[in-house]
This record gives sequence, structure tokens and C-alpha cells, in this order.
Amino acid sequence: MEWLADLSAAMLLFSLLMYLMLDGTDLGAGMLLIFFNDEKQKRSIVKSMLPIWDANETWLVLLAGGLFALFPAAYARLFSALYIPVFVMLLSLILRALALEYRETVSGRIRTWLDKLLPASSALAAYCQGICAGLVVSGNIAAGAYSWLGLYPMLSGIGLICAYMLLGCGWIRWRVAEKKEKRPLRLTRYFLLLSLGLFLIIQCMNPAPWQQVWQLAWGKGLILLIVLLWLFSLLALQKLSPFRQLAVTLILLAAIVIQTGIGIYPELIPGEVNLHRVASGGITQAFLLTGIAFIIPITLLYHSWAFWVFRGKIEK
Repeated sequence: MEWLADLSAAMLLFSLLMYLMLDGTDLGAGMLLIFFNDEKQKRSIVKSMLPIWDANETWLVLLAGGLFALFPAAYARLFSALYIPVFVMLLSLILRALALEYRETVSGRIRTWLDKLLPASSALAAYCQGICAGLVVSGNIAAGAYSWLGLYPMLSGIGLICAYMLLGCGWIRWRVAEKKEKRPLRLTRYFLLLSLGLFLIIQCMNPAPWQQVWQLAWGKGLILLIVLLWLFSLLALQKLSPFRQLAVTLILLAAIVIQTGIGIYPELIPGEVNLHRVASGGITQAFLLTGIAFIIPITLLYHSWAFWVFRGKIEK
């Protein structure tokens, strides 16, 4: 039943998208900590992430677990090529958690080291995630455990770092910065230009997903939407309110992820793994998707409740 495999793939894409939007924003804010010297500002940035960062990683667990259960052959093929960056990513996320949770309870000397560990671990985690995404989209996993050393995956890693930092700028403007604080706004300009430049380079290196989407009747509309969002970001992103800046950036990221997913469909790894051929049995998929149908709404409700409870700017 191909429709079950399609539904399973859509669920994985949704989990990936939620993780990139939610935890990506946290990782971006963590990386931006290096640009702030005032202790009160640093404390406010960390406090803005503490209530929600661990819940955001729920989507990463759902993504990995869903891939293992729903597409086990693809899981085995991917992790034989990605186990090094995945291990480094998980280690980086653990170090980020350590820096976040213990920053307020340690001495000033150790806090100085944690303030360096948080941006470094956040950047390394984002880089590894971009490497994995770039390798999957390119489909070039013939080199096995060292496939991720290619130029395309490495540029994808740098591009995702810039995209996360752009999200982090919007988050800090929305939750932390006062109106007189100009630094997040200046950083928005820099990371917007870097993100756009790397986006164009990466798309030129691998135009196949765009070409496939362009062949669809409604695909042209999706590509046009992405182009218009980039143009709007260049012209008006810095003039928007903090919340609208963050919302526009999230919509742009979501549109790019959806376009990329459609661009490689019906393959999970272009040229290597077709999702209809490697999907689990129909009974397994139906059972898992039924459980996930309950888990996802509950998780979304929890996220919404957490954001509502901790709404507003962080008091310094």
C-alpha cells in the first residue's frame, strides 16, 4: 500500500520540519551568545531557552524512531554513512544541555567556560545536522562512513548554521532585546545575506530537486513563494516587528524544507533508496501511524501551552 508509505514519509517530514523550526531557533540563539558580553543579556538569552529546549528535541526522537520503525532499510543505509556526524551531533546536544542547565548554579569562572561551550556545541550540532541533510539530498553516500566529507554536505552544514542564527536573531529580538538594543537587528542583516548566498550556491550545485518541483502544476507556485519570501526578507525583514521577523523566517524555512522533500520524492535517498520499496509492512505502518496520530497532537498542545505560560519578554 503505497499511500501508507507516503503518509509515513509525510509524518517524518513534519517531524523534521518541527525540529528545525523549534530547536533550530534555540540552537541559533545559543550560537549568538558569543556576540553578547553583558552578563544580564546572556542570562536573559539562556532563560528564554530553558523552559522549552528539551521539549523541542522530542521531534528529533520522533524522527529517528519513526525512520527506524517505518523505513528500517533506509535507516540502516543512512546510518552506515552518517554515524560519525550523528554521534558528534548527539554529543554536542548533550554538551549544550549541560551548558544551559548548569550555567546559573556554577561559579563565575566555570560560567565563563560554559558561555564558550554553549555557542560551540550549538554550532557543532547545527553543522552536523546540515551535513546529514546535505548528504541525504545529494544521495552521494557511496563513500560510506566518509561520504559527509564532500563539499555539498559541508556547505549545507554552514548554510544551516547561518539559517539557525537568523532564526536566533528573531528569537532574541522577540523574547529578550529591548527596543534600544540594536545588535540583534544588525546581526539579522549579516546572517540574512549569508543564508541567501549559501542557499543560492547550494541550489546551483544540486538543482535536481528544484527541477522536479518545477515540473509539477502547483510546484511553480511553491518555488515562486520561496523567491518572494527571500525578496521580502531582503527588503523588509529588518523593518518588521520582532515576532513578525521570526514568523517570516520560519515560513521561509518551512517552504524550503517542503520543496526539498517534494523534490526528492518518491526517494528517501536520491538514486539509492525508494521509500515505497523499503517501507515496513502495511500492518506495522498502520499500527505505528495510529500511535503517532495521538502523540503529535499531544506534543503540539504541550508546546503551545509552554509558549503561552512563558510568553512575553524575559525580565533582566
